[in-house]
Amino acid sequence: MNKRDFKENLIIFGIMLVAVPLAGELKFHPFNGDFRVSFGTPVFFLFLLWIRKINPIISGLFVGAFVVVFRLILDELFVETYGWEETFRIHAPVFFYYFTYGIAFSLAKIPRFYEQPMWIGVFGVLIEVVASLSEILFRFLLLNNSFTFIMMVEIFMIAIIRSFFVVGFFNISLLKETKMKEEEQRKRNEKMALVISNLYEESIQLKKTMHHAENVTRDSYNLYRQLKNHTSDMNPYSQDALKIAGQVHEIKKDNNRIFAGLSRLISHEDIKDVMNVVEIGELVVKSNQKYAQLLGKEIHFDLKVDGEHDFYQTFTTLSLINNLVSNSVEAIQESGQVCIHILKVGEHVEFRVSDNGPGVPEKYHYLMYEHGFTTKYDISGEPSTGIGLSYVKSLVESLEGSILLENHHEGCTFKIQLPINQLVK
Repeated sequence: MNKRDFKENLIIFGIMLVAVPLAGELKFHPFNGDFRVSFGTPVFFLFLLWIRKINPIISGLFVGAFVVVFRLILDELFVETYGWEETFRIHAPVFFYYFTYGIAFSLAKIPRFYEQPMWIGVFGVLIEVVASLSEILFRFLLLNNSFTFIMMVEIFMIAIIRSFFVVGFFNISLLKETKMKEEEQRKRNEKMALVISNLYEESIQLKKTMHHAENVTRDSYNLYRQLKNHTSDMNPYSQDALKIAGQVHEIKKDNNRIFAGLSRLISHEDIKDVMNVVEIGELVVKSNQKYAQLLGKEIHFDLKVDGEHDFYQTFTTLSLINNLVSNSVEAIQESGQVCIHILKVGEHVEFRVSDNGPGVPEKYHYLMYEHGFTTKYDISGEPSTGIGLSYVKSLVESLEGSILLENHHEGCTFKIQLPINQLVK
């Protein structure tokens, strides 16, 4: 147990020491004697289920002592008594009730049955009956109180009601806790999927750079050989060509190591390799809603999915759609609308991203897929990287698909069409 967990359990333990005696004062006396039935027992049972790191026997020992002391103080302040000794004899048996309860809870090993609430309720009944019999025994020894079969039946019925009430309440809290954890895990997975998607984009660009480095190395070495064949070995130009080939080769090796690390990171993350296209679309919408808010823009997003779709590769699909949608968010000035439409066209899937922004001027249509080309600038006048669309086009072509731009009166629509077998294999 780390310090934080220990501190939290200690705080809960302290709350229990206060809550159980207070709850014990909400009571009634079913047998016209000193034996009482109160809310102290269900509260104690609930705390024992809740605090899993503190020994139930220790809890029973301290709670029993606190309850006795609390009742002694109350009687001294508000009840006319015959003295401390008589009052102590009346309340002392309750110590053995809680102490026995803690021992029985420990022996039953209740935490084993957290997935089986019915057994928790059954054991809770038995534990309460045993603890009640312990208290009645000491009341007989100290106060000569009698005990009948009817009393036993009533104790058993009360134990059933109280124990299963606690089990029901406890299971509701567990269910709520489980749902909260699932929601947190879902949000973590969504965030990680976006991170991995971005890494996936970078790995594609890196792979492309590695290919270029390989070509440059080969061309430089061929140039060196040609210069060497036509001139002397000491020609400075041939030596420079060989030097360039060696340096680029080192860059390629470094890129290989980085690419291998990125690949391992992407493959080792606990993210689904394939996802339902609706989930991917919703993830894109959520991430770009936050992006729009970050840019101080009011943008409404619409997601529409037509047809029955297979599960598609998470990172490829997410990366393509997210790039187009983020481009739309950046293009819209202050407020606007972005529509994402995913539909099945025969053996192909089509992703359409439309916005009511300024659109793309026709004179830029042949340039917009060039690496580094951009028409977007931030508030400080710095241009965008111009990588997004060139990356999208490169990836689409590698998947044997096509990308098309349509300008409208207001805004534009990008259409990506891909063979379904490229996204499901």
